[in-house]
Amino acid sequence: MPTMQKVSHDLRLSKRMSRLGTETAFEVLVRAKALEKQGKDIIHLEIGEPDFDTPANIIEAATQALHGGWTHYGPSAGLPDLRQTIADYVSRTRNVRVTPEEVVVVPGGKPIIFYTILALVEQGDEVIYPNPGFPIYESMINFAGAKPVPIQLRESMDFRMDANELRDLITDRTRLVIINSPQNPTGGVLAERDVRDIAAAIGDRDIMVLSDEIYSRLLFEGNHHSIMSLEDWKDRTILLDGFSKTYAMTGWRLGYGVMRSDLATYIARLMTNSNSCTASFTQVAGIEALIGDQSSVERMCSEFKRRRDMFIDRVNRIKGFSCRSPKGAFYTFTNITKTGWNSKKLADALLEQAGVAALSGTAFGQFGEGYLRFSIANSYENLANALNRIDDWTKNNL
Repeated sequence: MPTMQKVSHDLRLSKRMSRLGTETAFEVLVRAKALEKQGKDIIHLEIGEPDFDTPANIIEAATQALHGGWTHYGPSAGLPDLRQTIADYVSRTRNVRVTPEEVVVVPGGKPIIFYTILALVEQGDEVIYPNPGFPIYESMINFAGAKPVPIQLRESMDFRMDANELRDLITDRTRLVIINSPQNPTGGVLAERDVRDIAAAIGDRDIMVLSDEIYSRLLFEGNHHSIMSLEDWKDRTILLDGFSKTYAMTGWRLGYGVMRSDLATYIARLMTNSNSCTASFTQVAGIEALIGDQSSVERMCSEFKRRRDMFIDRVNRIKGFSCRSPKGAFYTFTNITKTGWNSKKLADALLEQAGVAALSGTAFGQFGEGYLRFSIANSYENLANALNRIDDWTKNNL
């Protein structure tokens, strides 16, 4: 009997997979962990995750929910009680009337980015997005076959979006504009005047806005301003928010979008076709997060501000480094042009030689060259130690 030979087949991926990007923070984390396995001491300033535990009252609510049987499928758009709680919260904080039918609960913030682009953007349409900015914006635009149109956030403007430049980038093919405040990676915050100018630049064109406000509760100064709060802009805005950053719930995977009810129906259908629903017990915990004690949020934000103040003071004394003070989130976007090194090369050197994991500004787009992003979501002591290591490295290498 003839011997059967095993036939190997090449993996044939769809063309769209070549357009899918990644999040460099997780790649750098893997490299840093590998170095730690070799016995090297690494200070992690690469990952965008609060270094605080989820508040005890939220954990207790989830525990009770698990014991109470909240372990089964729920509605694709989210549990009715959580949707009502979110609607009440957004109504209060954005000064608009929101109903539960306008809320879709999803596992984390990214699905709202993905689903919004899939629902609104055709192949060849244009989407304007902030650059440097969260890399998933550009990745999802490319994946959908649309054209990413970056708008540069400049240090000279405290990394706020320039409404005049936005006006110049809008074309007949523009379908969606993405804004993010407080902003990742720069910590830039849009003032009320900026938000109004952005709305005026878009005008009456048939363009929607995805407003990523995931860091809205992590402000160090001033107030949060949402384009959804402007008159006649509620139905043109998809608000993205969630629990990961505010309540140190990154691993819980709980976020939401707020949008006009007819669009919410289609976003919920995308949930049905992908995730079915968000875990029920985490949604019960989400209700407690929004209506329960908020002192943990205030303490965390205060501690981030304390770390920011120290980090900015110290980093501006390091040769070749300079940094504006971020007004929100928990990142510093540090200018390193005077070192003479490009961003990726310097980030690699600091990881391998100084034991400090940071991200190249180019991980956030082409206009991130000349910068490094440091996450201040680490202890005050570790941040100080990291700055000592960087200072020592620059004295020996610059």
